[in-house]
Amino acid sequence: MKFLPVIVAFCLISTSAMAGPKLKPIWKTTPDLKGPESVIYHPGSDSLFVSNVNGSPDAFDSNGFISQLSVDGKILSLHWLDDLNAPKGLALNGDYLYVADINELVVIDVANKKIVQRYQAEGAKFLNDVAIDKRGNVYVSDMMTNRIYRLAADEFTLWFVDPALESPNGLLVEHESLIVGSWGNMTGDGFATDVPGHLKKIDLNTLEISSLGDKTPIGNLDGVEADGMGNYLVTDWMSGRLMLVSPNGSSETLIEFEQGSADHTVMPENDLVIVPMMLQNNVLAFRMIR
Repeated sequence: MKFLPVIVAFCLISTSAMAGPKLKPIWKTTPDLKGPESVIYHPGSDSLFVSNVNGSPDAFDSNGFISQLSVDGKILSLHWLDDLNAPKGLALNGDYLYVADINELVVIDVANKKIVQRYQAEGAKFLNDVAIDKRGNVYVSDMMTNRIYRLAADEFTLWFVDPALESPNGLLVEHESLIVGSWGNMTGDGFATDVPGHLKKIDLNTLEISSLGDKTPIGNLDGVEADGMGNYLVTDWMSGRLMLVSPNGSSETLIEFEQGSADHTVMPENDLVIVPMMLQNNVLAFRMIR
């Protein structure tokens, strides 16, 4: 989910070590988006919303915006909503869209296409992904400070901080746990890592943190989604790929992209995986064939 200059070749690869799904490309948007970082499906409008960083991912430049797409990849409204800086992770609770935007959580009333609240995250530097639990609590990762903030009872506060998060990026609430995709231990040279990340789990009640599996590094993780079959579909931004990760932490590469595969969405009921490509300014959709 970061802008970096390295580009690698696009190809499709399917492996069978974990009997993961094959993925068939079904559509690609035109390259009119501007640094698309996250995509999410909104049932109420039967459409997709995409966050566009449109500049440096940490710049307070008011260039960021949200786009609306049809479910077959047409851009319905490029600038569906403006007045953001560098929007990244998205999550929905009914008709309210929650957006991570550098140091604040922005709440958008989808029906009225209007920002209704901005919650400042004290001390935040790079808010990234957003996830919501069954109680309506909203969790937001900050990969630069090893923090996770939580919005509960209209209070947005620091909920969890620990170096063991190893630059938390993607978030997924699953039952009473928060699944965290870590970017890895950064060297201080941009977003490069000496040890790439892996999936972690935080118990929502006890705040105990643990790794899925034996801590084997699997990549610079961005989006984390359930595949509907008990595993996780996870993007690696730096290497440009989509992986299937099992609950024991083992991973299998399903597809290799160009660099910049960011915070995807999965629609298991339609066997769809939809991936924003930040550096290519488009969104790709695939059919899962199990």
